[in-house]
Amino acid sequence: MEPEYRTPGQYIQWLLAKRGWSQRVLAIVLGVDETGVNRLVSDKRQVDADMALMLSEVFGVRPEKFLQLQRRYDLAKARIAARPDPDRTTRATLFGDLPVSEMIKRGWLPDVKDVRDIPRVEKSLMKFFGASSLDEIEILRHSPKRTQIFDKDDIPAPQLAWLYRVQEIAREMLVARYSQAAGLAAVEKLRNLLSAPEEARKVPRILAEAGIRFVIVESLTSAKIDGVCFWLNDTPVIGMSLRYDRIDNFWFVLRHEMEHVLRQHGKTAFMFDVELEGENAGTGPNVIEEERVANEAAANFCVPRELMERFIARKSPFFAERDILGFSRTLEVHPGLVAGQLQHLTGRYDRFRNHLVKIRSAVAPSALVDGWGDIVPVGI
Repeated sequence: MEPEYRTPGQYIQWLLAKRGWSQRVLAIVLGVDETGVNRLVSDKRQVDADMALMLSEVFGVRPEKFLQLQRRYDLAKARIAARPDPDRTTRATLFGDLPVSEMIKRGWLPDVKDVRDIPRVEKSLMKFFGASSLDEIEILRHSPKRTQIFDKDDIPAPQLAWLYRVQEIAREMLVARYSQAAGLAAVEKLRNLLSAPEEARKVPRILAEAGIRFVIVESLTSAKIDGVCFWLNDTPVIGMSLRYDRIDNFWFVLRHEMEHVLRQHGKTAFMFDVELEGENAGTGPNVIEEERVANEAAANFCVPRELMERFIARKSPFFAERDILGFSRTLEVHPGLVAGQLQHLTGRYDRFRNHLVKIRSAVAPSALVDGWGDIVPVGI
């Protein structure tokens, strides 16, 4: 029975002894100098693929045998020589999960010019996440969840970075003192803005006067974020990404987050809303109660559900342009809000798209916006 060997050199020496050969004989057979064979036997020369094939021809042994022994031997030597780096796993998570290059480009890590400057990147990430060491940055791999209450450990890394940016900007804002009455009054004021896209410019002022910090931060490329609601002490914060630049999405997400504020959701954990768009609008049976009521309030704010269902019952399956325009005039809302609800309720997201006008250009000039080329200066 063939004994076990730890190195390819030991195995070659055994094969030579088995045949009664000297290293000189093997050198002659292989057509190499004797010094080269001596280095092979003493494991000072690696057995590469070409040598493995030559040894296989000479000894009738599979070439993989020599290569496997060489790989094991190389790994064993590397383990002895390697210096353990306890931060390596942490860096793998940070640089593997976080879109660090994009964060640098967006100005979120202002002290970093080159992503390859690892010490500076790590220092800036600790500052960004408010951590005193790399180990304190809690970024773990989790499957994304839709429209649920989130603890920070449940949020995928790109979304967590977006959230921290919203927090960073919101902390520097000054708004009035919030009260439930002020929040309810703000909703009524917002309702009067639904008729035209340009009316959205008044949203930041209305929310600030009601004591709500409103921040718009462009989503990171790898994050599917619509909005978030949380509180800084006694002040509510609404963050939105405007990743869908459409009038229907803007008002639905904003009213959704406003309902969280009115019900004081987000005081103990972040109300983090992901994929509120289209078929993923969070109206299925597994949606938690906080999200169900926020979805219902948002839908009724855009178009009262009872009136919407009556309209569909009267006009389905054909929805003429004049019917949509007439219905929106009756409700005193922009046709895009009717179109958005029609898409969701009928499942026809390919229809009525001409009414879904852009809105970011209307709301951005009066809001605190980070993204699309603009960087909010913080900590200065």
